[in-house]
Amino acid sequence: MDWLTLPPLASLRAFAAFAETGSVVAAGRALNISHAAISQHVRSLENRLETRLVDRSGRALVLTEEGQRLADALILGFSAIGNAVQELSAADEQRPLHISTTPTFAALWLMPRLPDFRARHPEIDLVLDPSAQLAEFSPGGIDVALRYGQGNWSGLVSEQLLAAPMVIVGAPSLLRGRTIASPDDLAELPWLEELGTTEAGRWLRAKGVHRGLVGGRIQLPGNLLLDAARDGQGVAVMVRRFVEPDLRSGRLMALFTEDSPAAYHIVTRPGVMRPVARVFLRWLRRQKG
Repeated sequence: MDWLTLPPLASLRAFAAFAETGSVVAAGRALNISHAAISQHVRSLENRLETRLVDRSGRALVLTEEGQRLADALILGFSAIGNAVQELSAADEQRPLHISTTPTFAALWLMPRLPDFRARHPEIDLVLDPSAQLAEFSPGGIDVALRYGQGNWSGLVSEQLLAAPMVIVGAPSLLRGRTIASPDDLAELPWLEELGTTEAGRWLRAKGVHRGLVGGRIQLPGNLLLDAARDGQGVAVMVRRFVEPDLRSGRLMALFTEDSPAAYHIVTRPGVMRPVARVFLRWLRRQKG
């Protein structure tokens, strides 16, 4: 008999509970169902196997020889399953908290705040996975993603973390002697883009500039983008709150500013969340604003 032809698991579990406890009442309490349901499961199992498993001739129900054989096998099997599940659960709880985000967000927003989380929760190990690519959620993989967009990722749960109005910035050394009156004036300047993204071309097209990036484009990891902009290596599209200190100090100049329907979101899989992920989300929500 292979597993496809086995009796229903509920009937097997009810019979094993009866065998372990010695009564249908105690078995019902153990499984949080009625004692009548236990009796029904046992009879259904006997009919399915065409074998009498319980002797009902006396005042108390007792197992037949066939019933005892089945009970011993079931108790051993369910015990092995329980042990395996417990071991897997323990291993999952010991797995580090896996966070996916873009390099820019990691470098400019998350990393400066992580020392506070580490001070509050030194027992939680972290894996920070910076990538411009959207992370795939799978069991045993990423717990939390911090994504930029409009929060409409299919099959996932998203919650806005912070609004992200955009600003086009450039260093004074790059812009010296130039008049920037319209987006078209930026097309001949070099542009900086985070690897895996196309903010520059998309922004220019949205502003009616269709001649492309005449001045060329440099793609680089997001954690290097701000330093390159400060050095005057190109113009960049940035989240305004990431560059506020540079704008106030004059290291960068805001050329064009606009609101955006997109924002940074906390993204998770639906369903039960690991305890360490719940702790991290509670901390993240306190970082809003």
